[in-house]
Amino acid sequence: MEYVTRIVIIGGGPGGYEAALVAAQLGAEVTVVDCDGLGGASVLTDCVPSKTLIATAEVMTNFDSSYQELGIIVADDTPPLEQSARVVGVDLGKVNRRVKRLALAQSHDITASVTRAGARVMRGRGRLDGMQALDGSRKVVVSAADGTEETLTADAVLIATGGHPRELPDAQPDGERILNWTQVYDLTELPEELIVVGSGVTGAEFAGAYQALGSRVTLVSSRDRVLPGEDPDAAAVLEDVFRRRGMNVMARSRAQSAKRVGDRVEVTLADGRVITGSHCLMAVGAVPNSVGLGLEEAGVKLRESGHIWTDKVSRTTAPGVYAAGDVTGVFALASVAAMQGRIAMYHFLGETVAPLDLKTVSSNVFTDPEIATVGYTQADVDAGKIDAKAVKLPLLRNPRAKMQGIRDGFVKIFCRPGTGIVVGGVVVAPRASELIHPISIAVDNNLTVEQIANAFTVYPSLSGSIAEVARQLHTRKTSGEG
Repeated sequence: MEYVTRIVIIGGGPGGYEAALVAAQLGAEVTVVDCDGLGGASVLTDCVPSKTLIATAEVMTNFDSSYQELGIIVADDTPPLEQSARVVGVDLGKVNRRVKRLALAQSHDITASVTRAGARVMRGRGRLDGMQALDGSRKVVVSAADGTEETLTADAVLIATGGHPRELPDAQPDGERILNWTQVYDLTELPEELIVVGSGVTGAEFAGAYQALGSRVTLVSSRDRVLPGEDPDAAAVLEDVFRRRGMNVMARSRAQSAKRVGDRVEVTLADGRVITGSHCLMAVGAVPNSVGLGLEEAGVKLRESGHIWTDKVSRTTAPGVYAAGDVTGVFALASVAAMQGRIAMYHFLGETVAPLDLKTVSSNVFTDPEIATVGYTQADVDAGKIDAKAVKLPLLRNPRAKMQGIRDGFVKIFCRPGTGIVVGGVVVAPRASELIHPISIAVDNNLTVEQIANAFTVYPSLSGSIAEVARQLHTRKTSGEG
């Protein structure tokens, strides 16, 4: 009788379900233990819902900012004294119903794919039970919602439990006026005045989206600028756009507490100032779901932050236990989680595998304009981590951008001096998530600026700016300019 490798995956997000698909296709016996529905936070409460909401906001922004310049006439019965009134509005209840429907449909599609591949899906919470057995196997205890338990035996276990919103002790969400990012989709009416606490990716995306939908937004940032972890030129463009569109951006302002006062919310800052709004969204980071999994008892080392330590093939410090996704704290992206999960399965099942290389990861901030990045960054260059040259070309010079009424954004590419090998890039533009791909290919394949410059681009197109930046870098390389 042929032996079948048994894999148990705890968590059904991108790291978990992608690992399940790989392991099942390679002939393993796979069980996915999940308590919320496959797709995890990425599909149910984070990436898919937020980007669906942002898609509506994007239509609103495009209409509001472009229809007059592009010569579009709107039949409007607004009285002459109120001609500046908004022409289009939004039904947030309808938007959020669509958001939830699409998220649930995506979860069902993923479940069907995993089941079709031959994996078993169990609803419940899983935890490791003790150390590795003498035969190398592990025990996983699954607790169902009804209180029953089942013990599974696994040759390898993958922990892919994700994370949850971080909360401030004096700013506890109530799901009505003070919200975290998983609760905003229960709103039936657009917040009149929204205070967003936190100017990282989540805070910036929601602040921009609700501003576009029609809320008056105040963005509270404890740092000097919005998006402190992104390219400084890109962050400056976005902050300028936010302010120009009427957002109140409060830099160097740390929120200390938030409380409800009737149908209002008061947010107290560390310096004693108090700001008020109809609603408050707390976007102050995430906490890994690593508690209650029996990890340390099983020999799995945790970092001080609670994240699981992993190497570049997703191994933890416990033999036969792997980890993937946000619970590892490597890079909070669905694409990275999926890659970590796949790498774990390839490694354990003896397939050829390349270790995770974060310098080839492309990421995107879904604001308007979007900010897409790949490879080495301006911060890496400034810190001396790599010797690279950069050229930045504003989209204002691009003919297609002029036709579309696009004023904000740029393309920036980093290359090695001498060889001209592309090592990184930044695109700030509408649909930057699509435009970054040719730069990602260049970074992943060590292509040169000359190769990028010599490839045909459509005229006119936004991607023409990528080729133009490459041409400028190539000219400087061959002419010896720094």
